[in-house]
Amino acid sequence: MPALRASALLAWVFHGLMAVAIKCRAFGACLRKMNYRLLIQYDGTDFHGWQIQAGLRTVQGELTRVLSLLDAREVTIHGSGRTDAGVHAEGQVANVQLEREITPEKLRNAINGNLDVDLRVLHVDIAPDDFHARYSAKGKTYSYRVVCGPVMSPFWFRYAIQESRRLDLDRMQRCAREFLGEHDWTAFSAAQSEVESRVRTITQLDIQRRLDLGRRSQLIEFTVSANGFLRYMVRSIAGTLMAVGRGEIDQRTVERAIKECDRSLVGPTAPAHGLTLVSVEY
Repeated sequence: MPALRASALLAWVFHGLMAVAIKCRAFGACLRKMNYRLLIQYDGTDFHGWQIQAGLRTVQGELTRVLSLLDAREVTIHGSGRTDAGVHAEGQVANVQLEREITPEKLRNAINGNLDVDLRVLHVDIAPDDFHARYSAKGKTYSYRVVCGPVMSPFWFRYAIQESRRLDLDRMQRCAREFLGEHDWTAFSAAQSEVESRVRTITQLDIQRRLDLGRRSQLIEFTVSANGFLRYMVRSIAGTLMAVGRGEIDQRTVERAIKECDRSLVGPTAPAHGLTLVSVEY
């Protein structure tokens, strides 16, 4: 009988431990964070850029506010990179890890339901645990848009700059070849950029003229792709190429600016509102 009682006691203990283990696994599963990838668009006019800044409206700040509300805890959302105040995005990518169990579609709808109309999440999917919007990125593409002519359509006012002077497209396209490849972009970046290296590789720099019939506007569009960008880099390149198009800077001077990393040789940095982040490559 004592042996039977001991056996029963051991069985009871064993089953109890198994029940605890199952509950612990279930609890752990509930707390497992899911990594969500977000495709985002925003009109940057009324934002002070991407990065959270105390007391200022930013894209990261708005998304953090909403996601923390949805997950009932403070969360951190990571973007593919920072955009400055006034810069727009057609294809910004971000990722966030949430504890709440929710489908991508419901998460997208819940986020958008708590945002103003100038910021939208277009798509959400579940990403691998090791996916990081910034560190997993292999390249980005930006567009800089210029409306040419004496009058600017109000429909372009927030998304392009106006240039009433003539821009020589052929001259700008020839000079654009100087920017292709791997270079130190010190001359075309902010003096206080917090980076270890200013070396980046530009893989594409196209300059095209196109007619927007609906808005009765003629545009010149700069499209730049690279494995990474420094702060103000695209805006500085666009401003310099426009100075080339106006005949204020020649191609040889641009070549010197790149080789000598001399910021004094480049053109003015173009305004922020003409710049749009088009896509991020992974």
